[in-house]
Amino acid sequence: MGLARIEESGPVAVAGRFGLIWVDGPDAVTFLDGLLSQNVAAMAPGATGRSLLLAPQGKLRATLFLLRGDDRVGLVCDAGRIETVVGDLSRFKIRVDATIAEDPRTLYEIWGPEVADDLTPPDSWTDRAGKLTFFMPLVRHDLPRRIVAGSEPSVPIVDTAVIDLARIEAGEPVMGVDLDDRTIPQEGVDVNQYVDFTKGCYLGQELVARIDSRGHVNRQLAGLHIEGEEVPDATSSVVRRETVVGAVTSAAWSQARQLVVALAMVRIEVEAGSEVMVGDRRARVVALPMSP
Repeated sequence: MGLARIEESGPVAVAGRFGLIWVDGPDAVTFLDGLLSQNVAAMAPGATGRSLLLAPQGKLRATLFLLRGDDRVGLVCDAGRIETVVGDLSRFKIRVDATIAEDPRTLYEIWGPEVADDLTPPDSWTDRAGKLTFFMPLVRHDLPRRIVAGSEPSVPIVDTAVIDLARIEAGEPVMGVDLDDRTIPQEGVDVNQYVDFTKGCYLGQELVARIDSRGHVNRQLAGLHIEGEEVPDATSSVVRRETVVGAVTSAAWSQARQLVVALAMVRIEVEAGSEVMVGDRRARVVALPMSP
């Protein structure tokens, strides 16, 4: 199901792609502020924002969506990174008055515009009577996406694979699939949305700041339109003029486009519009998000 189909036919929900970790206690905010790329301390209670958890060397460990409370902060991450985030935070929790625990509730993503009068305002979150709700906008596309937990949404719930086409078209990478522990933040995310360049030190800051001020990355996340119906395997090579310039990370068949759409990590010099090959099939590099 692509972005255009969702916009036309109405919202759908998918369960379990994200998990939620709560850091609770008097030191929760200052503890996370010293580790994460976002200025957690400057966020108002009730606000939301994006952040990165990095390795000390500056490579990605997790992309996060933050729910700032008074003495608690929620960390929303790809479900496959829950253990990584909990483990990394626990390793640095020395003489810190805070607890780290996963929220047992299932998180539902609702993709598409909803008709309702009581939605939580954008840029904020609420957790009342056991029901959590907040907007988590797509990074590169304006299709609404809301997260709810504590009760099933009233819109149709679809399998995770059904939403993959829309996710790829929107340019939404998944940690452990499109991005991994070797990824430099500037290769895969818009750091201006995830990093506060005015705050003090945080884990992995040196690499991110150095690239921002005087460097560049050698590869970037891009979109592909691939001829034919067969969906290539992840890690399929992207070749330009007989030279491997990248690899496919996610792919799905698009009935509306009559071709396969994909995300790929490619060399920075392979710009949108470049003709490449994936196996024996022709493909074209496209900008993210993909145009209708």
